[in-house]
Parts: sequence; structure tokens; C-alpha cells
Amino acid sequence: MDFWALFSGAFAEVWYVFPLVIVALLFKSRWFKGVFGEFLVNRQLLKLCRPAKETTADYTLVKDVTLPTEDGTTQVDHILVSRFGVFVVETKNMKGWIFGSEKQRQWTQKIYRHSSKFQNPLHQNYKHIKTLESLLGIDIDKLHSVIVFIGDSTFKTEMPDNVTYAGGCSRYIKTFEKVVFSDEEYRRLIEQIHEVKLTRGILTDIKHRQHVKALVASKSQTKRCVRCGSEMVMRETKRGDNKGKQFWGCSSYPKCRAIEELS
Repeated sequence: MDFWALFSGAFAEVWYVFPLVIVALLFKSRWFKGVFGEFLVNRQLLKLCRPAKETTADYTLVKDVTLPTEDGTTQVDHILVSRFGVFVVETKNMKGWIFGSEKQRQWTQKIYRHSSKFQNPLHQNYKHIKTLESLLGIDIDKLHSVIVFIGDSTFKTEMPDNVTYAGGCSRYIKTFEKVVFSDEEYRRLIEQIHEVKLTRGILTDIKHRQHVKALVASKSQTKRCVRCGSEMVMRETKRGDNKGKQFWGCSSYPKCRAIEELS
């Protein structure tokens, strides 16, 4: 029996193992966990939109919305309109340990021994909130930010109530029970969002990507700490002979206490 015949016979015995291995690797991939996480978020939000029996739905979901801004565009993952407020949902597909607080400008992602900084998603979503406040002409108190982490991540610091995993998204939203919009206002808000959002298409996507690249390029010129690489921020001396004097201080203070004089 030649080698090829031997190989073919062996392969015929175990061929079914290869698809199983591929499927197992797919299920473990970051891409699949992200897609599955998005599916769970969508499922929860859509479940809120289904009215009980013949009653009117209290929620309406608008997904993947690109909105015009003064300096370009901004993209919102989910806008959930309800009589209890407008919920702006931002999803983050990340893995590892997540450290952060409500007021920190940057949060930390740690995977084994590697740590990296990323923008506080609450601050990121605030731009979406302000854009909708301007476009819809409603009080900002009626707009609510929700951050949902999907993928294989774990919070290692206490997070605000509106920062959650996919399973807690709808639970947080349902804590808002006070009606702030009439039925007419509720319907009008849905119409307004569809009127102001940019039409999905290649041109819109290209313009949004160009705007994001421009933002990244501008941030790459941000002054960085020579010790830890975090962003340097302008601070002011509060006491002593130099009271009122400005200087550069590391944004990760007190963990890093690096400072630089103004040039």
C-alpha cells in the first residue's frame, strides 16, 4: 500500500474531527464573542420593544445610526427611544481585566502582564448624547448613556450602574419608570431620528472613517508622559509660592506623578 492510499484511509477515519476543531476555534475567537455579544444586546433591546398583548410599545430601537456633527460625523450603536427617556447605548468588544471610574479620562485594559489605555467610554458616549440633544432639541436630562461590554472582559473596579455587561443592559434601562414623554412626543422623536440620521451607504461610511482617522491623527499629537506614556494634562498649582502657575501633569496621577514645566 503506497503512502497516498494510507493517508487517504487514515483521513477517511478522522475527517469529521477537522470541522469540529474549526468550529471550536471559531467559538473561542474574539470575533465570535463580539458577534454573539452584539446579538445578546440586540435581543434584549428588541425584547423591550415587543408590547404585551395589544398595548402600545414603550420602546423603539434604532440601530447603527450615523449622525452629522459640527466637525464631521459620529456613529451610535443603538438608540432606544421610550416614553421614559432616550437611551444611547454604546457597546465595547474587549477582553481582559477592565479598570476605570466615572470621572477618569482614560480606562485601563490588562491582558496578562500587558496593560493599555483607552478612552473612558462614558466620555465617548457623551458626544453622542450632546449631538442628540442638539439635533432633537430635548433636555439632556432625558437622554441616558448606557455602556455595554461584550466579549470576554471582567470589571476589576466598581463601575457606575450604567456600565454593564450584555445581561444587565435591559435591567438598567427598566429602572427608569417615570414617564417624561407623551405618546405624541414619543412618536415624534422616532420620526426625528430617522430624519436627521445620515443615509447608510458607502459614501457615508467613507466620510465617517475619514473623520475617525482625523481624530486619531490629532490625538497622536497629544503630549505623552515620558514615564508611563499616558496623556499629559494641564494643571495648576493650588498653594505655595507658585500658586496659580500652570504645568503639565500625568493623567494617571497618583499612580504616576510625572510633571513637566510649560515650555
